[in-house]
Amino acid sequence: MKFVDEYRDHDLARIIAGAIAAEAKSGRSYHFMEFCGGHTHAIFRYGVQDLMPQNVEFVHGPGCPVCVLPVARLDDAVELAERHGVILCTYGDMMRVPGTRQRSLIRAKADGADVRMVYSTLDALKIARENPGRQVVFFAIGFETSTPPTGVAIKLAAAEELSNFSVFCNHVLTPAAMGHILESPEVSGLVRIDGFLGPSHVSSVIGSRPYERFAEEFGKPVVIAGFEPLDVMQSVLMLVRQVNEGRHEVENEYTRVVTPEGNRKAQALVDEVFELRQSFEWRGLGTVPGSALRIRDAYAGFDAEKRFELSAKVSREVKSCECPSILRGVKKPTDCKLFGTVCTPQNPVGSCMVSSEGACAAYYSYSRFREPRPAGLEAVAG
Repeated sequence: MKFVDEYRDHDLARIIAGAIAAEAKSGRSYHFMEFCGGHTHAIFRYGVQDLMPQNVEFVHGPGCPVCVLPVARLDDAVELAERHGVILCTYGDMMRVPGTRQRSLIRAKADGADVRMVYSTLDALKIARENPGRQVVFFAIGFETSTPPTGVAIKLAAAEELSNFSVFCNHVLTPAAMGHILESPEVSGLVRIDGFLGPSHVSSVIGSRPYERFAEEFGKPVVIAGFEPLDVMQSVLMLVRQVNEGRHEVENEYTRVVTPEGNRKAQALVDEVFELRQSFEWRGLGTVPGSALRIRDAYAGFDAEKRFELSAKVSREVKSCECPSILRGVKKPTDCKLFGTVCTPQNPVGSCMVSSEGACAAYYSYSRFREPRPAGLEAVAG
C-alpha cells in the first residue's frame, strides 16, 4: 500500500475484523495495552474498539508524553517563567496542563509571565537569538521521538555560543516504563496484560530490539504497530495469533518505518548530549529507575536545572482526578467522576484531558462514552 487512504479502507477493515473475530477464542479474553498515545487516538477516532469482538479489550497505557509528566516538574516550569523571568518556550499542549492548585503555564502567561508556544526546538533557538538580553528556556518533554530534536538545539546553541539559551529536560524512556508496569506489583497485580502494541515513532528511533526483554523475561508478546486504523487492527490480529499459539515474540507490523536497529544516527546524537538519570517520577507510575534523561556535563551550560535555582515545593494532584490510575491502565476515563462534567477539553482538570493523545480526551472527543459498544462486525456493517 502506498497511500494513507489505503490504510483506512473500509472493506479491508471488514476483512481484518472478521479474521480477529474468527481467531479470538470464545472461551478466553484478550487484553492488549497500547503504549502510545497516537494509538489511543487512532483507536477512538476510527472506532477500532467497536470492530473488535467483545472478548478483545484495549488497555490504555502511559503513552501520552504530556500526560505522564508529574505535577512537580510542571510546577518547576511555572516557577521558571514567573520567578526567574525567563522566556519559557514549549509545545502547545503543555501550556494547558494543570499543576498544583490548577496553575498552568497558560494561566501564568495570562498573569504576565512570558510563556511562548513553539512548534519546534529551532523556534526556541530563534527566539533566543532575537532576544540576546533575555534568558530563554525550552521546556523539553516527550519520549525517544522528540529527544533528538532537543539534542540538535543544544548542539547548535553550543556551536553558536548562545549563552542565553538553556533546556529544562524532561525526556523519558519507553522501555523502562514498560518494564516498570510488568515488574511493579501495584500495577501488574491490578492490570491484566496479554500483550503490547509497541509504539510507532518511538520504535523508529530505538528499533525493535529493546522490546525483546519483555517477550523473553515476561512472556509478553509485542507487536510494533503503525498509527493507521488498519495498522492497529492487523497488529491486534498478530497478537491474538501469538497468544493462541502460546508464543511470545517481538513482531514488527510497521516495517515501512521501523527496523530492528532503529535510527543509529539519532541514537548517537542522543548519547552524545544526554545521559541516564538514576530515577525519575512519572505521573501514575511513581518513581521509575533509569527511565529518563538529563543533559551531560559537557553541555551543562545549557541545562536550565543547573543554571537556575528551583525552590523546594509541595506539589499536589487533584485528589478526585483519576489520571494516575488511568495512565496505569487500572481505570478507564469513564471511571472518573469528573470526566465529561467538571473535566472537559475546554476546562481540563487532569493531564489526560489536555492532549489529543490522552485517553480522556480521546474518549470525550469521539463520544465513545455516550454509546453502548456494538458487537464486533455489527460496527462495520452499519
